[in-house]
Amino acid sequence: MREDAADPATDTFVAHRNLLFTVAYEMLGSAADAEDVLQETWLRWVDVDLDRVRDRRAYLVRITTRQALNRLRTLTRRKEAYIGPWLPEPLLTASDVAQDVELAESVSMALMLVLETLSPTERAVFVLREAFDVGYDEIAAAVDKSPAAVRQIAHRARKHVDARRPRRAVSPDETRAAVESFRRAFETGDLQGFLDVLAPEVVYVGDGGGVKHAAPRPVIGADKVARLVIGGTGRTASTFTLGPTVVNGNPALVVHLDGVFDGVMAIRVEDALITGLYYVRNPEKLTRFAAETPLTLR
Repeated sequence: MREDAADPATDTFVAHRNLLFTVAYEMLGSAADAEDVLQETWLRWVDVDLDRVRDRRAYLVRITTRQALNRLRTLTRRKEAYIGPWLPEPLLTASDVAQDVELAESVSMALMLVLETLSPTERAVFVLREAFDVGYDEIAAAVDKSPAAVRQIAHRARKHVDARRPRRAVSPDETRAAVESFRRAFETGDLQGFLDVLAPEVVYVGDGGGVKHAAPRPVIGADKVARLVIGGTGRTASTFTLGPTVVNGNPALVVHLDGVFDGVMAIRVEDALITGLYYVRNPEKLTRFAAETPLTLR
């Protein structure tokens, strides 16, 4: 990106950069790929005749969507060769993101995983329509479909996601209480404490990317998950410390092993019980975790 004096193209891009990053990240689940998409968007944006652009924000979103769709198809092939379960890249976010219920849900690890089950076009349509409230005509231009086709895709994607997303919105306070109960049970090695906060059908997913040890497949069930968390790593619980943090706009835990940053555990809560634990240990997905990432739907 040019570092010289600001011009209208630069001003507009910078003004909407956080929005464009959020669009790309929600579509890709990878901050590194989202940054690449923004670079590609910028290179195309500087060649646009701004006098012919009626809505610059919408035009930028359109370019970003097209570039993200191209990248998503490549990313899908990359995931097929991934070692072990794949989780979205966790982002450290400011506490005020958690107060924006709509934003916190749209970038939550739980919903991001549901979006992984959609086709690239379905994901793009769902993200633009449900998270960013983009009109059908504009989405159609972004994904090269007719508005009628986009409406059908949006309906199908919404039905698919609604069947898999949390049944109701959970307040940050409720989630924090469940996370704190989990942390206390972990620190004391209290099996019953785990069972009291874990839902019977809780799912644990670990992502080591073949670099760090992680469960080779999802673990399901409160008793299995509790025993895995207590002793599945082969190390005593005292070597681990868990601290509260905010990941993708939702309360989570940052994990240290022998005082060294080891990973991030995002947590899904429903009806005051934990239904999902998503532990990212792959170092390649933790490079941005030293600083907060600004996200926005507007």
